[in-house]
Amino acid sequence: ETDELSRPTSTTEVTVHYAGWTMDGVEFDSSVRRGAPASFGLHQVIPGWTEGLQTMIAGEKARFWLPQELAYDGLDGPPAGMLVFDVELISF
Repeated sequence: ETDELSRPTSTTEVTVHYAGWTMDGVEFDSSVRRGAPASFGLHQVIPGWTEGLQTMIAGEKARFWLPQELAYDGLDGPPAGMLVFDVELISF
């Protein structure tokens, strides 16, 4: 059981609500819009999420401004460049 000030680690499974935008304001993904939170291991996501979510406590909301190197780092397919995410850490 986690106390109210504990934080996830790089291998923790978390449940979050999130929305992501490109720098020109285009939303490219949103668990909120889908109506269901997402669950995943922090080792399975982009580096900026792995790093940022480890600073949060359950119930906290944050906005991540991620440079390309901490986002998709130029991979074909995902959005390129700096990305903005609103993240709510529901539980872990």
